Amino acid sequence: MALQISPSILSADFARLADEAAAVTNADWLHVDVMDNHFVPNLTLGLPVVEALRKATSMPLDCHLMIEDPDRWAPPYAEAGAGSVTIHVEAAKSPVRTLREIRSLGARAAIAFNPATAIEPFEDLLGEVDMLLLMTVEPGFGGQKFLDMVLPKIRRARALIERHGGQIWLQVDGGVDADTIERCVVAGADVFVAGSAVYGASDPAAAVDALRFQAEQAQAEQAQVERALDERA
Repeated sequence: MALQISPSILSADFARLADEAAAVTNADWLHVDVMDNHFVPNLTLGLPVVEALRKATSMPLDCHLMIEDPDRWAPPYAEAGAGSVTIHVEAAKSPVRTLREIRSLGARAAIAFNPATAIEPFEDLLGEVDMLLLMTVEPGFGGQKFLDMVLPKIRRARALIERHGGQIWLQVDGGVDADTIERCVVAGADVFVAGSAVYGASDPAAAVDALRFQAEQAQAEQAQVERALDERA
C-alpha cells in the first residue's frame, strides 16, 4: 500500500495559510480541520477558508469535519473543491446518504472514529467509504500526545479493510510524529495526518520527507518480517 502524508494546517500560521500550504507541496494532501465548538471544544476553519484555499493551492484538500451537523455541511465542502471529506460517525444521523452525496460530488468520502468509538458496529458502512480515519487523540486540539490505546483498533480496522477487499485507505490523526509514525505503520495505517511535527519544524517540507522516509522504512521492515513468518510456516 502507498503511504501518504497529510500535513494539518491546524498547526500552521492562520495569517499565512497560502504560504503555509505552499511550504508542503511535497506532501500528498493538505489536511483541513473544521471544528464548530459544539462537537469538539474548539472553533477553527470553515467553508469560506476552504474555498479560499482551493483558489490558493493546487494541493488536494483533505477536509475533516469535526462538527455537529455533518449531514448538512459535508456536501458543500465537496462542492467547494475538497478532494476528500470526512464525517464523524458520532455526529452523522444519515451517514449512508451523506457519504453517497459526497461521492456524487466528486470527492472521496470518509468516516472518522473518536478513540473510544468501536469500528465493528459500523462495518456495514465500508462499502460507502474510501477512507477510515481513526483519531489517535481526543479531537479538538493540536499538539496532543498520541494514544497508544488506539493501536489495537488500527489493527482491527486493517483486518476489516482486508476482509472487504483492501481498497479503503486507513488514516490516523493526532500525535503522529517521528516517535509514533512507525507504530502506526506496523499496525496498518497508510495515511498520516501530522500537524505539529510538520509545521512546528523549521523546514516543513523536510519534515514531510523525513516522516515519509520513516514510514516507508517501517513498511519495508514489516514486510520482511511477514515474509520470514510465511516462510517458516
